[in-house]
Amino acid sequence: MHFPRLLLLLSLSVTPLLAQDQLQGPTSEKAQKTYKEALEDVRKHRIDFALDSFKKADKQDEGHCLACQKKMIQYGLELHEWKTAQTAADEMLAEAHGDKSIALAHFEAGIVLLNEGRDKHKDELFTRAHDEFTKALTSFSNFPEACLADGKALAQLKQDAAAKVEFEKYVQMKPVGEPERQRALRYISEPELARARMAPPFAIDTLDGQHISMDDLAGKVVLIDFWATWCGPCREATPHMREIAKKFQGQPLVVLSVSLDSDEQKWKEYISKNNMSWLHYRDGGFTGSIANLFGVKAIPHTFTIDADGVLQDEHIGDASIEGKLKKLVARAQELQAPQKPLQ
Repeated sequence: MHFPRLLLLLSLSVTPLLAQDQLQGPTSEKAQKTYKEALEDVRKHRIDFALDSFKKADKQDEGHCLACQKKMIQYGLELHEWKTAQTAADEMLAEAHGDKSIALAHFEAGIVLLNEGRDKHKDELFTRAHDEFTKALTSFSNFPEACLADGKALAQLKQDAAAKVEFEKYVQMKPVGEPERQRALRYISEPELARARMAPPFAIDTLDGQHISMDDLAGKVVLIDFWATWCGPCREATPHMREIAKKFQGQPLVVLSVSLDSDEQKWKEYISKNNMSWLHYRDGGFTGSIANLFGVKAIPHTFTIDADGVLQDEHIGDASIEGKLKKLVARAQELQAPQKPLQ
């Protein structure tokens, strides 16, 4: 199963906090113009054109544009342009001054190698990723994201004891209640999950006032449905989602509809009018936090996640998914059943 945007999960979704003040844009006038064109392409979801423009802007700025390089890595990963992403990471390292900047450059290089390793199933790439994360932590030890990423690289190499050490370091650095910390705790107890294509961790407050996180739902199958009231195909799919929620009621299945509506009142009225009696959250648009985590670019868009939190299926449009759900729910029920004592 191929989830193209979800490779970006390994980039930990955001630039680490230690680098937020370092994203210097292009300085030359030509490069600034090209950079703006690239951002406009991103806005129009023309990512391949945007990547070319970020590369051009960086070249026009003689390899000094940190913001260009960060975008080259981000969209290079998304498009599996590994060489472009690695070139940008190398440029970041060449331009780096000070421990934090050097740590960030090694971290980004490691992220590229970790993603490429996952894509190509090559241990050599995971080993190189581990080396980069080690260098990042040597330069700047208070770098929790590097610990988490290094744990993932080590887990891919089946070095579970060493991976556990890195996950434990991450947990110690992060506050209680943070979704990624909750995920790391699961990796400590179940290191095989760090090798799986896990659904991204998140925490939300649903329309009915429940606070839930992705990892709170462990043991249950989760169907996440991205939609909006202004989307015709989504409205047409409403009876289908209602049927699924009713059919699996009382079974270990959670249906979560994530709306991209900007109009909160219209969203609430539609849910009430159409008896949509399952979990709901309003993300506000394609740039919303949850939509961005899952790389949603078109709706309706559903993700099916098994009882371990592993992504199993992805569909754009109102696809027939009951068969897959039935199998996953049956497995979840087996996991929940009490084990018979050995005779």
